[in-house]
Amino acid sequence: MKIEKQIALPVVAVIASVVLLGCERPPPQSTQIGYRGVGMEQYDNPRTLAAKRWANRPVESLPPAAEGGPMAKDVYQNVQVLNDLTVAEFTRTMVAVTTWVSPKQGCNYCHVPGNWASDDIYTKVVSRRMFEMVRAANTDWKQHVAVNGVGVTCYTCHRGNPVPKYVWVTDPGPKHPSVVTPTGQNYGSPTVAYTSLPYDPLTPFLDQSNEIRITGTKPLAGSNPASLKQAEWTFGLMAYISDSLGVGCNFCHNTRAFNDWKQSTPQRATAWYAIRHVRDINQNYIWPLNDVLPASRKGPYGDPMRVGCMTCHQGVNKPLFGAQMAKDYPGLYRTAVAETPAETPAEAAAAEASAAVEAVATAEAAAPAQEAAPEAAPAEAPPAEAAPAEAAPAEAAQGGEASSPAPVPQQL
Repeated sequence: MKIEKQIALPVVAVIASVVLLGCERPPPQSTQIGYRGVGMEQYDNPRTLAAKRWANRPVESLPPAAEGGPMAKDVYQNVQVLNDLTVAEFTRTMVAVTTWVSPKQGCNYCHVPGNWASDDIYTKVVSRRMFEMVRAANTDWKQHVAVNGVGVTCYTCHRGNPVPKYVWVTDPGPKHPSVVTPTGQNYGSPTVAYTSLPYDPLTPFLDQSNEIRITGTKPLAGSNPASLKQAEWTFGLMAYISDSLGVGCNFCHNTRAFNDWKQSTPQRATAWYAIRHVRDINQNYIWPLNDVLPASRKGPYGDPMRVGCMTCHQGVNKPLFGAQMAKDYPGLYRTAVAETPAETPAEAAAAEASAAVEAVATAEAAAPAQEAAPEAAPAEAPPAEAAPAEAAPAEAAQGGEASSPAPVPQQL
């Protein structure tokens, strides 16, 4: 009997320790973000929030450059993007970018010593494209990054690292015996918060443009073509977004009706544009550089390191808690001197939203029983995404070719 007690007590202690380790140490605090009684609350722990604030503190902006003076394009050679800046502002921007991206490596991380105009170092070719990306983000994607004048800088993602800490590539998943068919899930991946959900929702949804919506619009059996597998893929993406922003589902959705835009928060409209903005970055700015990037900047399938929600947000709902760094650097915005495309991707997304609203409204006129679509203008409340066909996300990323093709995500 004594032996049994001696064995039982340590076992109980171990089990109790495991259970307690899975709990968050108090005291948590809640913030009401919606109507009472509907569970629209966000929870924070002051202990962990303090650590987040320290990790997401902004850096001080450099003093303003002297006004006037010659243009950088007239003094320096091979200035292709920042050709609308004066020499003073151009130099100030270069110093800032060096501290944001390569504080240890210095200017020579992108430039050939003694030959600033040379493009022989691949990082200069990449950085030029990144300048175009940041300028487009601050100028064209105001529904996402420029809400309340926040904007983005190189520091938003890089935080003093040549390669941002939170980039991703197509996940090959664990190795399986030849007799086992991979299911694409049930693998402890941090991307989906270590759940059993599909471990790579980023390739089909943040690189490719597969439909995300899985909630039906009619209360009728058989009216929703989305499968249970499709729901698991979507919830995998939602788990990633939630973890990236450090928020719960009801930060964007009212959980009593996930699909209803009228009951959703304004942040859902921002997220709608954010998803399309991330796709635009990966397809139009990252993939075209794949042939320039070395193998150390690629994944197992030869695909480039891409961006996602975590790249900028890093665990908080506003990168750097909404610090307005970009406004101090005019070189990070496209100006009238720089070439502006006829239609920006953000404008195309708004047009897509408007067309979808009109299509849903037409469908409602023909079938009044169908659930109403959001009535607000696209810039304020984009429509719910169309229900996807019961198919797997498309094959390897469409914006560029990898040295060896990435696997087709598991059929849904």
